[in-house]
Formats: sequence, C-alpha cells, structure tokens
Amino acid sequence: MKLSFGAILSESFGFFFARLGLFFHLVTVPWILSLALRILTSATTEQTLLTVLAEKAIDVIPTVMFQVAWMRLVLLGPERIERLPGLGWSRRETAFLLHLLKVAGVTFALIVAFTLTVGTIDPTMVGDAAADPDLMRREAMAAPLGIGFIVSALLALRVSFGLAATRRSWAYGRGNSWTIIGSLFGVLFAGAVATSIAVIVPLALLRNLGADTAAAIVTWTIAILVSYSSAALVATTQAVIWRRLTAWREGVPLA
Repeated sequence: MKLSFGAILSESFGFFFARLGLFFHLVTVPWILSLALRILTSATTEQTLLTVLAEKAIDVIPTVMFQVAWMRLVLLGPERIERLPGLGWSRRETAFLLHLLKVAGVTFALIVAFTLTVGTIDPTMVGDAAADPDLMRREAMAAPLGIGFIVSALLALRVSFGLAATRRSWAYGRGNSWTIIGSLFGVLFAGAVATSIAVIVPLALLRNLGADTAAAIVTWTIAILVSYSSAALVATTQAVIWRRLTAWREGVPLA
C-alpha cells in the first residue's frame, strides 16, 4: 500500500484532538509521576548533563505506561483499556519497553555520548580551531557521533511503527520509507516546538512577577503535559501507519 503523508497526519491529529477528554483521563497518573520525578531531581541533585540524561531515562517508565494504553485506545478502543496507566505494569509494558530499546536504544546511547563529549561549547567559537585546540579536539570527536546519531535516528523512525513486529517492519514499510520517516519526524518536530513554547512562555511571564520557584513548577507542569501530548500523537501516528500498511485486525494473522 502506498502511504500518503497528508492522510497519515490528518488521521493522527484528528484522532487525538477528537479524544482530548480521554487523553486527560489516561495521562493523569503518568503526568503526576513525571512531574514528581522532575521536582525530586531538581531538589536533590545538581543539574548536570549526566543527571538530566538519567532523569530522561527514568522518565521512560511512566511514558511507556501511558503509550501502551494510548495505543490500545487507537487500535482496540477505550473499552479494551484494562486499568488507568501508571497504576500497574504488565507484560505489555515490558514488551513495549523492549521494542523501544531495540528501536531507539542505540540512538539514545549516541546522543548521551555526543552530549558528554561535546560538553559546553561557545557557539561563537565553533570552527575557530586555532583559538582553542581543546575545542578542535571535541569537534573532531563529536563529528562521527553526530553522524551516527542522525543515521540511527532515521533508522529508528523507519522501523518504530512496527510495534511488536520490529524485525518485519522494514519489509512492511518497503516503498514508503520517507513517508514513514517524514510523518513521524513531523509529529516529533511539532511536539518539540510546542514543548519549547510551553517552557519559555510561562517561565518568562511568571518570573517577571518574581515567583521563581512557582514559575519553575508551573512551567514543568505545563511542559510535561505538552510532552505527553506529543507522545500520544507519536503513538497515534505509529498505530495509523501500522494499521494502514498491514491491514491489521485483532485476531487476524499478519501476512
């Protein structure tokens, strides 16, 4: 089947915005868990690159619980969601997490290595090797990691729609590679922009009122909710691609 970029995005965004009430119902507990993790990390540890990356890795757990429930909503309907996400862990969550590690584990490892290698770089100094030999060394070390990250990210997007059938997703998507990559990248990019806005705008408004601590908590609350909206849209897009490519129906073996 030849996929349509516009049709995939239209169905995905339409499904999500038509079910905002269900979204708020399903996201409540994972949202609270992610917010609690953010507040706890901020209060107990120094905010370094390593702690931020560790927090992101831990935050995958409530995100997976939410995404499993949301995908079941997309593919099977709300009556097949057995419990509120965040209140338990089952074999479904384990299978989804293993799939996520297979698909995106290398990409995450490369971005960690890239981040730790590059460290803090003054953008005005990039390319000025004569001025800073250490900067030249870090740029040289980071370049292959950056290329590897881009390649692995494209491959991860290409097969991520495969759900439990990771090994067969390459064959299922043959002839639709760039439509799959473009659709998922478009959703991720839109989510990243929305999350950035959700951080910048409330933080700027509240800090002007002199409420730094309250500004941080309110900003985290809004930004985490927006990031879960992005996760729901990504899961919806993956499920839509899966269903369109495989003509999947519950109980019917895949071709």
